[in-house]
Amino acid sequence: MVVRALGAAVLLCVVDVLHAFAIEEKGDVFKRMACPAFLVFDNAAYLADMTFELPCNCKPEEVSSVVWYFQKKAGSRKTTVLTDFAGTVVVDSGHVRAGSDVLKRFSIRMFSLIVFRAQVTDSGHYLCGTKKGDFFYGYDVDVQPTKHITVAFVDKGEHIQDDFTGNLFSLFTTFWDWTSCDRCGVRGEQRRIGLCYVRSGQLHPRYRTTVPNVTSCGSRAVPTHFQHIGPLRRPGVAIRSCLTPCLEEEVPEEGVQAISNVISKLGEKPWLPRVPTQFHKQPIGSGLIIACPGARPEHAVAWDKDSVRLYRSRYLVGVNRSMRVFIDHGNHLHIQRLQSSDRGTYFCWREGKMVAGFRLSVIYQHRRWRALNDPETVYAVKAIGMSYILISIIFVVIHVCRCCRRVLRYPAST
Repeated sequence: MVVRALGAAVLLCVVDVLHAFAIEEKGDVFKRMACPAFLVFDNAAYLADMTFELPCNCKPEEVSSVVWYFQKKAGSRKTTVLTDFAGTVVVDSGHVRAGSDVLKRFSIRMFSLIVFRAQVTDSGHYLCGTKKGDFFYGYDVDVQPTKHITVAFVDKGEHIQDDFTGNLFSLFTTFWDWTSCDRCGVRGEQRRIGLCYVRSGQLHPRYRTTVPNVTSCGSRAVPTHFQHIGPLRRPGVAIRSCLTPCLEEEVPEEGVQAISNVISKLGEKPWLPRVPTQFHKQPIGSGLIIACPGARPEHAVAWDKDSVRLYRSRYLVGVNRSMRVFIDHGNHLHIQRLQSSDRGTYFCWREGKMVAGFRLSVIYQHRRWRALNDPETVYAVKAIGMSYILISIIFVVIHVCRCCRRVLRYPAST
């Protein structure tokens, strides 16, 4: 017991030392960087559903905690406070859901603001300051939508849309680096995300950008009379094939691989990857969305169904309008209108390594009596009622027309 107590005390001391070191290191950053005399906004662009972090790069030494504010427009009276006024808000990212309010999707750690699964409505100004309303640092965040995104498959010779040049501005796509190969040992795929940017000499000087006269298309630095340029260009993504070897610990032993080949030839179940597998039952005809554990939209993620590779060249959303099974731009696997043929084990790759399995069973549900206040019952009653009314109107109109025609054909004798 004494040894355990001593070990726990040593561990707590180490944690305190590391925390103090982190605070001191952060303090050195604040000492090296002075706050600007006039508040400016750093431009930052992201794709929807991404998680981003905004560090408070400067603050006075006497300020021990910061408060983060959100404004849709600079100088707006409607300001959202993203803090508990102590700068200690921390949330579990695993509980964050897309579409929820920004107040449920942010976290403050070491003076930095973290926004999980950003939405287009999160675009705006983020300011670091105090509870009294003194601002030290600001960001101009542009979250660009994934809806109607431009997709180019490099293997097919496709390319992202060409640059657009106007009289006072030009639009172009700025690409991030290629992701790592999403699979190893077999043919995989790489993605490259491209965001919309604008070049103009009429940008607002209060906004600071990495390249002069260049900012993201949704930035507040773009003048008001240029706001129509947004729909002219959409963010894009390029996809190409790749092949990378697996690490030694990820390759099955020769004996296991040989046995799996024999079993596969005999028509039995082949060797399955040793990854955590979740079992799930889903009613037939329903919809299902599967997320890869620990994956974010910017990660290289791939999906397999048993031994079938679900490549994006065939299963990416938008490739075929009648798709029932597809992968969205946030790396989620969608299965609509479940069928019995959908049962099986779905494997998830993250950053070139298989990390999880999802064994799906499709079941038939017994019919149940629906209540009168059930939404589907109400919808069915309304649909039947409207159909009956429409048929009645058509019936009356037809008989009125027949009567009028008969009267005109055989006028009454005077």
